[in-house]
Amino acid sequence: MGMMRLSKCLVSLLFLVALSGFTHGFVMSPHTLLNRLSQNSNYYLTTEEHWFDQTLDHYSPYDHRQFKQRYYEFLDNFQVPDGPIFLKICGESSCSGISNDYLGVLAKKFGAAVVSLEHRYYGKSSPFKSHTTENLKYLSSKQALFDLAVFRQWYQESLNLKRNKTGAENSWFVFGISYSGALSAWFRLKFPHLTCGSLASSGVVLAVYNYTDFDKQVGESAGPECKAVLQEITELVDRSLESNRKELKKQFGAAELEIDGDFLYFLADAAVIAFQYGNPDALCTPLVEAKKAGEDLVAAYAKYVKDFYVGTFGVSVETYNQNHLKNTAVNEGNSDRLWWFQVCTEVAYFQVAPSNDSIRSTKINTKYHLDLCKNVFGEGIYPEVDMTNIYYGGTKIAGSKIVFTNGSQDPWRHASKQTSSPDMPSYIITCHNCGHGTDMRGCPQSPLSIEGNAENCSAPDAVNKVRQKMIEHIDLWLSECKGTGRSSL
Repeated sequence: MGMMRLSKCLVSLLFLVALSGFTHGFVMSPHTLLNRLSQNSNYYLTTEEHWFDQTLDHYSPYDHRQFKQRYYEFLDNFQVPDGPIFLKICGESSCSGISNDYLGVLAKKFGAAVVSLEHRYYGKSSPFKSHTTENLKYLSSKQALFDLAVFRQWYQESLNLKRNKTGAENSWFVFGISYSGALSAWFRLKFPHLTCGSLASSGVVLAVYNYTDFDKQVGESAGPECKAVLQEITELVDRSLESNRKELKKQFGAAELEIDGDFLYFLADAAVIAFQYGNPDALCTPLVEAKKAGEDLVAAYAKYVKDFYVGTFGVSVETYNQNHLKNTAVNEGNSDRLWWFQVCTEVAYFQVAPSNDSIRSTKINTKYHLDLCKNVFGEGIYPEVDMTNIYYGGTKIAGSKIVFTNGSQDPWRHASKQTSSPDMPSYIITCHNCGHGTDMRGCPQSPLSIEGNAENCSAPDAVNKVRQKMIEHIDLWLSECKGTGRSSL
């Protein structure tokens, strides 16, 4: 869920990772940066595209329109014919393949096939040639879950045809990180007969209107010294905006962001990603040193933003420009408008400043977000947060056989289920650079660590301990499925 304006990352940079991830913090998406994989072939298990005819509206008995949905399959470790099938959910960005993270290790261990379906509208899976607000009405988590269910059934039947079998069922298990982690949990909740269980890594299952805990966690993750410097920078920037607006924005390479809220959101996200994706020292070390040396803090932060956030991380300033978000053209590499539509209709995750002790500017408030939704999508667009939580249950999700995992430093963890309940264990991986999707991505979470290597986590044992628990749950739930001869219990 910070699942997210980071979706505008440059795909060509090796530092961008896959996932299917949240977001602008979220809005970038918690998730979008994680979904950005480099084109380096080592970062993928496969990039070979396959296509499936998907139903446009699963809720209409009269509308039979279909669209082409992209998917991938990786069968190198598959124990034919009865091995399990791991369904990796792609989230709120283009899905360029199956990333070579810890799921590849799990597939080897369990002799599993891995299949991955691109989320409707994103990447090459758009039903329309224009993303007008009217055409986006079929973009929702509910439709996406039905996509997964229909695809799962179709893929199982296709497998049976290849084997000349009828009614055979492999054991399925669903995986996702960030927004797709929420989809993973919701899939098990809504379609328990179609999967043995789910892993919801940093799964943001709670829709939140004013998500003040996001900023509070950034402060906790930063620690007292770095937090104080960030707050001082925010104060200096707010003051400078009043007297020196154009020069200030130019200093950050963000002159195109005419709306002050867009500019301030850009600066807030630049700090967030250091903690969300396991690079805290890249932010805090130079800023604290600048403070101790009596240097210009705004200049020091501008250097970090331009060198690391835009330079190394590859984020485009344009991502934060509301004029850019109004662009209805279909572009495989641009998911900003799409994710904001989901934000503005379903989940909100408005990353507003807390009433006191905030890191981000207090000008990033509820009104800014609501004005953005109206400006970009028109009148009547409003996040139905209560309805989303009624439908799925939020953190009171009444599911079973779902593993929830979160990183201690991740600001999105407060929208996930952080306490265990019967048949739904929850684990927090605690370490200095444990952020979004640590259990699957390793450290840092961006750039991608091949096979989710945890060596660079400040506490590798903490990661490996949770991974062992994950393996135990997956093993148990797969065996229980097999024992019944069905995909699930």
